[in-house]
Amino acid sequence: MTITEGYLNHPVFKLVGETAKELGVRAFVIGGYVRDCFLGRPNKDIDIVVEGSGIALAEAVAEKTHAKVSVFRNFGTAMLRYHGMEVEFVGARKESYHRESRKPIVEDGTLEEDQLRRDFTINAMAFSLQADDYGALVDPFGGIRDLAAGIIRTPLDPEQTYSDDPLRMLRAIRFAARLSTEEQKFVIVPESLQAMKNMADRLQILSRERIVEELNKMLLTDYPATAFEIMEETGLLQQFLPEVSRLKGVETVDGKGHKENFTHTLQVVENVIRFEKEEGREPNLWLHWAALLHDVGKPLSKRYVPGQGWTFHGHEVTGARLVPKIFEQLRMPLNEKMKYVQKLVSLHLRPIALVDDEVTDSAVRRLLFDAGEDIDDLMLLCNADITSKNPAKVARLRRNFELVKAKMAEVEAKDEIRNWKNPITGDYIMEVFGLEPCNTIGQLKEMVKNAVLDGEIPYTFEAADAYMRAKAAEMGLVAGDSSLRSE
Repeated sequence: MTITEGYLNHPVFKLVGETAKELGVRAFVIGGYVRDCFLGRPNKDIDIVVEGSGIALAEAVAEKTHAKVSVFRNFGTAMLRYHGMEVEFVGARKESYHRESRKPIVEDGTLEEDQLRRDFTINAMAFSLQADDYGALVDPFGGIRDLAAGIIRTPLDPEQTYSDDPLRMLRAIRFAARLSTEEQKFVIVPESLQAMKNMADRLQILSRERIVEELNKMLLTDYPATAFEIMEETGLLQQFLPEVSRLKGVETVDGKGHKENFTHTLQVVENVIRFEKEEGREPNLWLHWAALLHDVGKPLSKRYVPGQGWTFHGHEVTGARLVPKIFEQLRMPLNEKMKYVQKLVSLHLRPIALVDDEVTDSAVRRLLFDAGEDIDDLMLLCNADITSKNPAKVARLRRNFELVKAKMAEVEAKDEIRNWKNPITGDYIMEVFGLEPCNTIGQLKEMVKNAVLDGEIPYTFEAADAYMRAKAAEMGLVAGDSSLRSE
């Protein structure tokens, strides 16, 4: 079988084939590039497997093209860039593993032995670069059949494949999400799912960094819900994100059950992705994380109140407290990215509260102040959080939500509150009243801030200064003659 006309037209393929012949070795395109050719998806990353030395072939190709080659001798690989394509070379090999490690013992092997060590049949297909059968598909495990059927299957028994490298369990799930389209959903074969259930605890030999790398890729697909549903079903999610796993299920008391928060959370994540596309935004990984974690405080906040039903009061505060712990246990950055996620989790109910209540200038000012530059992301998250099985309810909330957005635009245009800075600084207060650093300074600044945000005084230095002096007088402070002005 040969590939559809056009996919091997890039000059690098003929060049690699001719150079391999000169060196007396055979070379094949293998893996993701072959898979994506059949799916009609663009891919500029080319993997070349060589029955011989991949490094030697890469160096010979680089010499002909005057390209710079990067050699990684510890891994037996080499990489070069040529005419916009990134080409990686590796010698065909066979692998074996010790149970306590995912680092393989590597030996030289044949093409078929190399294909056998691949994670999935759809990633084990290869194209020949030999002149006598150029473009022929080498597919000993039926990858083309599985690709057409939308099936994720391992070449070997799945328990062996996953025991050798447990990361492949997460990769299988990620591919099921990444390759799915509206027209065709990819599924993992039942025996593979069962192997994942049996071997979920094997994930413990993986570094948290490698797990997070896969999670990030899942969250950047169009269908992350597919991935998280499979991880929950197989028990993998509990191994590294139990806080999200605990959202699963419905508790019933007196015949009353609450919303199924796991399904709701995944719907919110996919709503965020859909809204990003509709608004022409680039995918924001950390906004996706905020959507995934926005309700993690609910299991700890859940209460049943007789006569009222289930409540989750304060779950946004509880969830915000959990975010740093989750990031730390996953070895994720504890910098501004974590703080961004934490902020959105803590504020995610605020715009919805404005939908339900009368939208006052004061409430909008406070929301704009607290969200700052992240207000647009917060609003997108909150819009995504409007879910219900009742379409009329969703439509009503979304209409009200648009009114809130209009009010925000009006207040922001008038007050420029998003970039708000207190007109009164601590240095100014100390100078005016001859104070040393103390709690009184913070109290006066807080009074001024609240007066501006509540609309008691205009957002000007003069109004803030007069208000500060009046409040200071009530506290028994006497101003000096300083004329220092706040920067």
